[in-house]
Amino acid sequence: MAEQRTSSQANFDLKAVAAARTELPLHPIEGAAAAVVPVKPRASLATLIAAHVLRDSEIVLLIVKPSLWYVLLVSLRFIAAVLIAAIAARVYYDSSPASLRLYLELSTFLIFGRLTWAMLNWMGRIYVLTDRRILRLSGVFSVDVFECPLRHIARTRLVCTCREQVVYTGSIEIIPQDEIRPVDYWQTIARPKEIHEEILAAISRAKQHPLCGE
Repeated sequence: MAEQRTSSQANFDLKAVAAARTELPLHPIEGAAAAVVPVKPRASLATLIAAHVLRDSEIVLLIVKPSLWYVLLVSLRFIAAVLIAAIAARVYYDSSPASLRLYLELSTFLIFGRLTWAMLNWMGRIYVLTDRRILRLSGVFSVDVFECPLRHIARTRLVCTCREQVVYTGSIEIIPQDEIRPVDYWQTIARPKEIHEEILAAISRAKQHPLCGE
């Protein structure tokens, strides 16, 4: 009986500790351990990835995902090429009803496959700004990470293509001081001007306070 009471008391204590932990509020800038975002179902991927790339005492200032328009915009050229090929085949090669149906089915399959691949890329693409670095995480089967200390950024540039302007999005070009390092982009994001201003402010603070920008 004593063993059963001890086991019940231990289970109760564990439940109490778990409940207490869930009630503790987390703030995205209170230390590296809780410096991602409050834990929410939709933010779990960003929290998991950012937790693995943060350094000690590094503070996350911003986590951004591309706009959903990214899926369509990166697929437009492929979709246009497929449609042009289908129309050309219909006009110049075989115009029978059976061939038309084949062209439609093949085109639909290819376009759906391209949009699916773009969606997978969108799901794995995250942009992170900390008080020390700027990062881009992307990839479907493996994670590719671009990172550059804020003090080592030569300049950033707001780039908006015609397609992005139509859907009120834009991209931010990140140019490192080291010419050997590749230029990278925060591609097709919503509120590009506002986010670009936040990046410029973070770079300015890092360069004014060197110990915070390494």
